[in-house]
Amino acid sequence: MEVTYSHYYDITFKLSSLTGMWPYLKPRTKLFRITLLTIIVLSVLIPQIAQQYICKTDLQCTSENLSSSIIPITCLVMLYTFLSNNRTFKVLTHHLFVDWKELRNPEEFEIMKLYAENSRRFALLYSVYCTLSLFLFLSLSLIPFALDIILPLNESRPIVSPYPANYFVDVREHFFKIYWHSILAWEIIIIGIITYMCMYVTYIEHVCSIFATIGFRIEYLFYGDNDKGESLNFTQYDTFRERIALMVNTHQKAIELAQLLEDAFNIPYGIYTLIVTGGMSVTLLQITKQNSTTLETTKYVLYVISQLFTLLIPNFEGQKLIDHSLQTHDKIYNSYWYRESTKSQKLIMLMMMKSLQPCCLSVGKIYILSMQSFSTILKASVSYFTMLASFQ
Repeated sequence: MEVTYSHYYDITFKLSSLTGMWPYLKPRTKLFRITLLTIIVLSVLIPQIAQQYICKTDLQCTSENLSSSIIPITCLVMLYTFLSNNRTFKVLTHHLFVDWKELRNPEEFEIMKLYAENSRRFALLYSVYCTLSLFLFLSLSLIPFALDIILPLNESRPIVSPYPANYFVDVREHFFKIYWHSILAWEIIIIGIITYMCMYVTYIEHVCSIFATIGFRIEYLFYGDNDKGESLNFTQYDTFRERIALMVNTHQKAIELAQLLEDAFNIPYGIYTLIVTGGMSVTLLQITKQNSTTLETTKYVLYVISQLFTLLIPNFEGQKLIDHSLQTHDKIYNSYWYRESTKSQKLIMLMMMKSLQPCCLSVGKIYILSMQSFSTILKASVSYFTMLASFQ
């Protein structure tokens, strides 16, 4: 069956190529783009470090600075995760295209297509959401200038910096230079995070599509590809053995791909979760501080929403992988496996036993990514926020 499937990964491909995360980039191209992105991240981090030196023991100033440092630090963690695990990501990316060639009928193609469309839709919506949200967040600092023009006062309104940073210059005099640097640098940084999330979702959706394809094959194990309404002759054991062997091999491949995802993402997501959990607590502290203006509160409310969303994505996809891997057991149990030969039954039973253990992704080998874990993280963030608020 000739199909065009690269369309479903075009957004992820373009983003990962731009940031140097595409595993099949030429070494020189990859090194140049990663180095350039690192320099851009440092151009944001260095002013933040300088700002931290000014804050010293001021808890509010420190918390405001730390909350904005989450994004560039996260970008560096994600960027060098791909660099250090390039071989693993090559294997995962290779399967994105090769597995389409193993589909046996239009129904299986539609299943794979559905999950690929999910990943492409996510890449599009998440990219638009993050870039527009960041632009809105940074552009809120222009409001005092706009109010000075529309509703002038006897004196200029206080300047609101796009983000907490010390550029070693007068902020009012050089505001627009700082603003345009912030827009350019932060949008590039956020593209790095978007790329990581898009590739993560794409890989998981692909593994889930393999499990869904296995479930389809199990349901129609005893029916022909062209006529599912009539049972085949049950004496044709060669046909059944061939189908069962293919099913077992595909199931084993899905498990191995899930393990590759676990090995590649568990440490960086452990670091990422710690950073975002602490960062969310600090951001909540910024929202509740007594002397905060409406503009500052609005900025940090938007920031908390974005943090919640980025925490939800990996846990939601992790839960999806668990559910799909466990569904294989139910599909086998409800099929006509008992009509098979003894040898075939042993293969099916072996597959059923393996499917009892769900495929899952963990965070630093500590806890499993799932919706239950997501609620646990939220509780932890609120607890840390309560503790920090007690020191004010």
